Amino acid sequence: MSHQKLTSIPILVLLFLTTPIIADLNAEKQALLAFAVVVIHGRKLNWSFDTPVCSSWAGVKCALDKRHVIALRLPGSDLLGSIPANTIGKLKSLQVLSLRSNGLVFNVPSDVTSLSSLHSLFLQNNKLSGEIPNSLSADLTHFDLSYNSFTGEIPLAIQNLTRLKVLYLQNNMLSGPIPELKLPKLMRLNLSFNNLSGPIPMSLQNFPKESFLGNSLLCGPPLEPCTGIPPSPSPSPPAIPTENKKGFWDKLSLKVIIAVAAGVLALMLLVIIVLLLCILKTKSRTNTKSAKGKTNTISAKGKDVQVARGEIPKDDYSSGVQAAEKNKLVFFEGSSYNFDLEDLLRASAEILGKGSYGTTYKAVLEDGTTVVVKRLKEMVIGKREFVQQMEIIARLGAHPNVLALRGYYFSKDEKLMVYDYASNGSFSTLLHGDATTTRTQVGWFSRVKIVHAAAHGIAHIHAGGNGRFVHGNIKSSNVLLSGELDVCIADFGLASIMNTPASTSQLAVGYRAPETIQSGKFTQRSDIYSFGVLLLEMLTGKAPLQSPGRDDIMDLPRWVQSVVREEWTAEVFDVELLRFHNVEELIQMLQIAMACVARAPQQRPKMEEVIRMIEEIRLTEPDVLPSSGDRSKQVNVQIP
Repeated sequence: MSHQKLTSIPILVLLFLTTPIIADLNAEKQALLAFAVVVIHGRKLNWSFDTPVCSSWAGVKCALDKRHVIALRLPGSDLLGSIPANTIGKLKSLQVLSLRSNGLVFNVPSDVTSLSSLHSLFLQNNKLSGEIPNSLSADLTHFDLSYNSFTGEIPLAIQNLTRLKVLYLQNNMLSGPIPELKLPKLMRLNLSFNNLSGPIPMSLQNFPKESFLGNSLLCGPPLEPCTGIPPSPSPSPPAIPTENKKGFWDKLSLKVIIAVAAGVLALMLLVIIVLLLCILKTKSRTNTKSAKGKTNTISAKGKDVQVARGEIPKDDYSSGVQAAEKNKLVFFEGSSYNFDLEDLLRASAEILGKGSYGTTYKAVLEDGTTVVVKRLKEMVIGKREFVQQMEIIARLGAHPNVLALRGYYFSKDEKLMVYDYASNGSFSTLLHGDATTTRTQVGWFSRVKIVHAAAHGIAHIHAGGNGRFVHGNIKSSNVLLSGELDVCIADFGLASIMNTPASTSQLAVGYRAPETIQSGKFTQRSDIYSFGVLLLEMLTGKAPLQSPGRDDIMDLPRWVQSVVREEWTAEVFDVELLRFHNVEELIQMLQIAMACVARAPQQRPKMEEVIRMIEEIRLTEPDVLPSSGDRSKQVNVQIP
């Protein structure tokens, strides 16, 4: 009996510890559901009481302990109506709230703006009105209410926001004087196009005049100086003889004329210099190329935005991308992402690679979300044709071994594609390493698992379009890995929309079938050839491309054939694989690879046949090291 009491104590303790966590999250779930009930949303939110908040609700991010919601981001989600009180205001640990670019109306509840943990509030581009609440979180660092219809004066409570870095209140109907804002961390300010009046406070006079334009009653630096009270007239001077008075004024008029002429000339010279500087600056920006190395630019609507490793673009932090409503990011059904173009432009980014059809970036958004963005090379294509191709690629992505396209962006000057981020890199990095990582020892069983999954992905792509779809760019760097060696094929479906076929120097030459180098036309048979080179790369450990300053093999199939015909079969295989105890399995895979790289396209097997042949290889125990006698085994191979 006493033993039962003792064992029950830890269970009771566990219940007492977990119950508050569940209760807190359930209360916040109820608050969010109440918000969704009141606010109309054109794009359906996947919020349901039966689904977990932290892992499946669009736009919702929880703390690591999954006890509280810390971020709510629903920009451009077609939300209509007013923000109800006692909903979002109940998320006591909320740090980031972004409801920008929607159709929200009326006032903002003070229980939202006063959330003690809130540090970033983005409500721009709505139809909100009324006065700005005077109750504001002391932790606010980013406060954006621009492009709404707020009235009244700027609340004095902003004076207490000592951590504030960004304040955007432009394009509202605010009136009255600007309060003295001695905020030590304030870096960006925009109060333009309101009805503000009076002198600009001394503490804000260092900001550019663009921060205050559109307020006709504002004065003082950096705008026009304020008009002072005219001084009282001085006592009349004593009478002067008529003759002397006339001579004095004649002399004074000449001096005035000279001074005015000199001033006009100086002003004209200054205007000319300013115009020349503006022209030179504009020309310099136009001719500037993307910086090499770590820093690059992603351009949106003709506007260059700097992105560098570990650096957030500074020039486009505000709600300056107003045209995004016309050409905005489009996400496909099933995507859990809820960010807009402005979020993407503000993300920190680093280059993952420059490929045949564009540059690929890893982008980390301000809420920690990581995505891959492919910036396509310049192409002349209509929006309808581009969107149709994106929809085809998205449909083909509905397979576990094909990288899903989550969204896209289209404008005349810019085309972007958004994918999930593969955390474990590519098969190429795994086999050969890269500039930042060394080569990883990959066993035989793991390699076979990867190429088998990749083959399934390619077979699925080939089945698209009634069996006529082609990948066109199969190589080890397009075989992506995530999780426990989950494999996805990437970078497919773009060959058909590029204006000109990729040149020999652009594509991975070592993977291309001989017939494509001459014709530039890709087929499913040429995909099989590329996959065969991938198998040879897996078996030999050699990259099929020649790297600068190195003696790597350019034509991998020809090299393998020459070695095998000289009966030096053991020289073909990667040293790591020679430690494997069953060389016959390597031989079987080599025969499959050589069948795929047959010179005549009609002699190459279809992908379904390749999968069947791989599955017929009877793998022994995964990655077991053999005895020393097995390592030196010499085998002759007959090349088909």
